[in-house]
Formats: sequence, C-alpha cells, structure tokens
Amino acid sequence: MVDYINPKTQLPLFEKNDQLCDKDGNAYPIINSIPRFVHSDNYAKAFGLQWKSFAKIQLDSFNKSDISKDRLERCLGFPISDLKSKTVLEVGCGAGRFTEHLVSAGALVHSIDLSEAVEVNLDNMNGAKNHRVAQANVYELPFLDQSFDVVICLGVVQHTPDPEKTIDCLFKKVKSGGLLVIDHYTFDWMYLLKPILLYRFFLKRMKPEKSKKIVDRLVDSFFPWHWKFKESNLMRLILNRISPCYTYFKQFPKMDREFHYQLCRLDTYDGLTDFHKHLRTEKQIKVILNKLNGKNIEVWKGGNGIEARCKK
Repeated sequence: MVDYINPKTQLPLFEKNDQLCDKDGNAYPIINSIPRFVHSDNYAKAFGLQWKSFAKIQLDSFNKSDISKDRLERCLGFPISDLKSKTVLEVGCGAGRFTEHLVSAGALVHSIDLSEAVEVNLDNMNGAKNHRVAQANVYELPFLDQSFDVVICLGVVQHTPDPEKTIDCLFKKVKSGGLLVIDHYTFDWMYLLKPILLYRFFLKRMKPEKSKKIVDRLVDSFFPWHWKFKESNLMRLILNRISPCYTYFKQFPKMDREFHYQLCRLDTYDGLTDFHKHLRTEKQIKVILNKLNGKNIEVWKGGNGIEARCKK
C-alpha cells in the first residue's frame, strides 16, 4: 500500500494516539478508523448525506447487476482483473460502487472522498485488507506525486471548484507509464428542458437535511407519473418540462420499479443540490490532457457526458 504524507508539508506520517503525525508535530485525526485531512463542513456536505442515505443502491453486489462494473471497465479500457496488485487511487469514492470492483480485482485500493461518504465506503468494503480510505481534498491529496499505477476519478471532476486544476492534481499522482481515468458532464439539451436550474438555485443553498426532504417529496410526487408513462414518448417529453426528476428507464430497462425509484431519489438529490456543476466538451478535455503531456489520449462521449483516459 502507498503511505500517507502530510499534504501541506510532504512529510511522512505515522500513527500515534488516534492521529497521523509528522516529525514536526503536525497531526490529523483518525475518526472511526478513517484519517481526516479535511473538516466535514464543506461544499461536499450534501454528498455525505446522499451516500449515507443511499449506501447500497448503486452497488452491483446489492442490485444484482453489472452496471457499475461495465462502466468502470469501459472507462479503463481493459478488464478489472488486469488491476491485480496494481496501486490504484480512487478519488471521489462515494459509497463504493466502483471501489468494490477494484477491491475484488485484487488492486491495492486507496479511496478518497471530500465528504463523510468515506464512512459508508469503509463499511461497504467489509474490512478488505487491500483497501484504505481517507477523507481528503483533491487539491491536497495525502500522497507523494507519481505514486499510483492507476488514478480513477468518475462522477466527480464536474463537482469540484476548478475542473482543470482537479485534473492536474489527479495527473500528478500517476506514475510514469501509469493511467489516468476521468469523466465529466457535457452539455445536454435535456438540462434545459427540465426545470433543474430553478430548483438548484434554491436547493443547493439549503442545509442538506432540509433539501433532501424537499427532493424526496418531489420524487414521490413525480416518479409515479414517470413510471406510468415510461413507454410514451409524448408523456416523457411533457414530464421532462415540469418534473425535476432524473430517470433512467431506457438506460437500465431490465431493472425493476424499486431500483428505478431509489435511483431517481438518489440522482435527483445529486442533480439538484450539487454546489458546483461544470460542463466541458470533448475538445476541452483533450486540450487539458494535452497540456499535461498525456500520452495515448482517448476522449469520447459516454456515461454521464465525456469519458477520457490517458497515460503518463
């Protein structure tokens, strides 16, 4: 496994009295077995509540699908089994939808999240020996540069204050010859068809507990109509103009109503309360990776918008 460092001083850290300390006396607390390099009261606080509320729904092991595995392997460009014994940094781990596959593949997995989702992630990995998790900021990652064979950041970059800076920080942790894997939101006309901007304006400014109650009521009001008319193109168009709900009937047609209902609750809350929501084109992502001198750059439309990978 890769050792932690003090992200501010670059000094090695050692464990002492439920803290990670460096030789100069700087210390970070270990709370509930998780090193905490940041305070939990930050712009990602809503994500922490989100993953504590929906701790299992996106885990393939729970919903009995290959949805997360397929997405992960598509972004990697190879089977996850090829990660065995590789050092992997997963930034923005959430509840562990990708973590569980990285761990089961035998990779040496280091999961990071800015929010309290780290607690759910740790619980979901059931004490796996090849998994460590810490609460930290992507701009101050507690690892030396060029420490990882693979750095993965899926569903996250668009939610950070500065996507370009985020990608730069991720790339620095990749070893020479290693792989960076990212994705990013891109422009979608559906974003304008839904009343999302209006809802987000108010909801993202509320305390997470209050905004979640409101989103739950919205989903309970609109989801039954989405489900009832999921086969009607006309009704889907009408609903998209009045409903803030995120639904995925076409993407996951084999999943049952309960799965879609819970996923709607999760993603609607995610989409209406994320503090930062940036959009980038394929060309912009290519430019960023080229500026970093990435090799074998591949960028394509897929998943949540744009997916990309490159070597160092």
